Amino acid sequence: MADTKKGRDKQAHDAENRQREREIEKSRERADEAEPPRDRQEEARREGNEPPDSPRTCHRRGCTEHATFVVLERYQEETGHGAVEAEAFLCTEHTAEESPTNLDKAYADYVFRVESIA
Repeated sequence: MADTKKGRDKQAHDAENRQREREIEKSRERADEAEPPRDRQEEARREGNEPPDSPRTCHRRGCTEHATFVVLERYQEETGHGAVEAEAFLCTEHTAEESPTNLDKAYADYVFRVESIA
């Protein structure tokens, strides 16, 4: 193939197609794999069945303080086809540092909320 812009574009397009096909094949191979086991405590928290006396620790790496606030941000998914909710349980110090991070993906139902954990 000649070394022209059209030829280079075709080669790049072909390479992207091959990569996409490899990713699809890998996904199909992984479809039979079992999901990894979840932490039972984390699963109970997600389902809303957490015992009231179960203290949470701060979400920030390396922080062992008890979480006193929950920070919620809801923003538009990168593809524009739905909302994403990010929730973090933080100690008082780290909550003070928190601010909206996805304002570029804000939409009509955008939410940034900080609530105290009762």
